[in-house]
Amino acid sequence: MKKAPAAKAVQTKAAAPATAADEVETAVAPAGAPVAPVPAPAKPAPVVAAVAKPTGTAVLSGRITSPTTDSVGVTLRENPLDPKEKLIRVPLNEKGEFKLVIPVYGSTKADLVYGDDVAPLFLDAGTDMDVRFKGSDMSGTLKFRPNDVPTGLATKLRNRANLSEEQRHRQQAANANNYLVEADAQFVENDGFQVLPDNIQLYEAPFLSFLEYRRKHQFNFLEDHAAKQSFTQDFYNYARAEVVYAYANDRLTFQDLREQVVNTESRLKMAPDYYNFLREPGLLNEPNAIQSELYHEFLLNYIHFTVAQDKRQRSDPDFYPASYALASKKLTGPVRAIVLGRILQESFRFGHVKQSAAMLADYRTYDLKNQYYPTLQADFDQHKDFAIGAPAPDFKLATAAGDTVNLHDFAGKLVYLNFWKSTNGLCLRDLAYAQELIKKFEGKNITFINIALDENEQAWRQLVTVKKLPGVQVRVPGGGLRSKLASDYALQEVPTYMLVGEDGTFLNTKPKRLSSRAAIDEINQSFGKASTYTSAIDFPATKK
Repeated sequence: MKKAPAAKAVQTKAAAPATAADEVETAVAPAGAPVAPVPAPAKPAPVVAAVAKPTGTAVLSGRITSPTTDSVGVTLRENPLDPKEKLIRVPLNEKGEFKLVIPVYGSTKADLVYGDDVAPLFLDAGTDMDVRFKGSDMSGTLKFRPNDVPTGLATKLRNRANLSEEQRHRQQAANANNYLVEADAQFVENDGFQVLPDNIQLYEAPFLSFLEYRRKHQFNFLEDHAAKQSFTQDFYNYARAEVVYAYANDRLTFQDLREQVVNTESRLKMAPDYYNFLREPGLLNEPNAIQSELYHEFLLNYIHFTVAQDKRQRSDPDFYPASYALASKKLTGPVRAIVLGRILQESFRFGHVKQSAAMLADYRTYDLKNQYYPTLQADFDQHKDFAIGAPAPDFKLATAAGDTVNLHDFAGKLVYLNFWKSTNGLCLRDLAYAQELIKKFEGKNITFINIALDENEQAWRQLVTVKKLPGVQVRVPGGGLRSKLASDYALQEVPTYMLVGEDGTFLNTKPKRLSSRAAIDEINQSFGKASTYTSAIDFPATKK
């Protein structure tokens, strides 16, 4: 059983946006009547998305025995590109009873949230279930039963006899969610089926044996339950996709993950046929897997892998445009817009701002219903000021020697910015590394600007003078982390380091720490990189 509000761990290695929850709270109605959720106020967006209408509602009602907290809720993500999950929550009444009414936009994965515990759900229009569990043991006692369906008719239920369509659908929904609880206990909570350091350290053959063993047991578990119970086709497709793409993800990313975990050996060389599974028909474009987040993760990992096979690294200027172009060519159907959106979100954070803008403009041709573009536009707007290629805010500050300098004075040079305070322990610890680093690059086309955020000018000046600190030493006159300059650079803490390219634009807003051995290599690789980005700015048109 996972813990709220983090999502259940899955065997994927691609980075995903951090999640949060937009809360929609409802109140308990008299006599257990349903209560419509009241959405929290939404912030205005620069572009308005096409408004999708819910296909119906899913109802969860029930009782918690000996509750340990006073509310229960459901989280779901209406938009796969929105990092925020929607939380619909209701308080329990004095008997521990509740009723949740959730608008749904088709079949969707969701989560039942109670205190720190989270259980997987699968909801659709017409889901109407009774939910029961003990407050102290949600994972071990959670059960779902269909509302308004006759009991004691197991054989008839399996044969779909004597039930209305609505009743049969409710039974299928309860079957599906009970299956998820059992599968969670069998495979997620069981370390024997998880990719952990112990099996990541294996060599190719035993690791593949583990993956195939797990996949066989997961398929047998699914087919055994499907034979005994009735599932909707949507749920069966989802459950099957989870098995298929858990295997595909872990096999695809094993080589990279092992290299990260096992630092005593060189990168594992795989057998010539190891990646042949990627050629299996239907693996990339499987419309029946669209509800599976593991499917989306696999496709993103596949795009990264394929681009890397073409000798492009994530730090290369054309990595994200190449990924975008490949995904637009290889993928089809609704999943293409989702994966292209995921690539854009990566580019907003780690790619060049002008490339991101060009890809975002092109993306509209893949999102004709305007489902995802507004979310992406808002995400781009949030990150564009500190993306690679965005102009670093200029400043005019006094040096310890009494002169004044501007950032633009150093145009044509690589600039390493160090925001620090003479009273901060971490900053003081880094002083020795800073001096050593500056000496290593003496005579090179780089300037180290140390910007102090000290309130006490005299103490700062004395430290600079006594220690004979090298580089350009300047101070923000008053305000510290509340100063305008700190706001311009979105500083939250010190020390903070940033690399500005020769053209005055951000090259890296999170470089390696001064104390890191990798800082030297990173700086050496940064010379001239701004112009390399500029030469790669033209975004190749993609085939529609």
